[in-house]
Amino acid sequence: MKRNYKIEVDCANCANLMEEATKKTAGVANAVVNFMAQKMIVEFEDGQEPKAVMEEVLKNCRKVESDCEIEF
Repeated sequence: MKRNYKIEVDCANCANLMEEATKKTAGVANAVVNFMAQKMIVEFEDGQEPKAVMEEVLKNCRKVESDCEIEF
């Protein structure tokens, strides 16, 4: 299952780091962060609860950029 999320990220480099952090999160099959559109597309592994996974994604992304926001 894929879902789109609105994000707030300050620079393209941070967006790339957030994408990598998201891909390493348990329950995520793949992720793409589009800095220009301020969007994140997350593909979840089968059987995963998106909201629970996204809470972990947000924690991991805040390690990269402490003030990042993801609307989910």
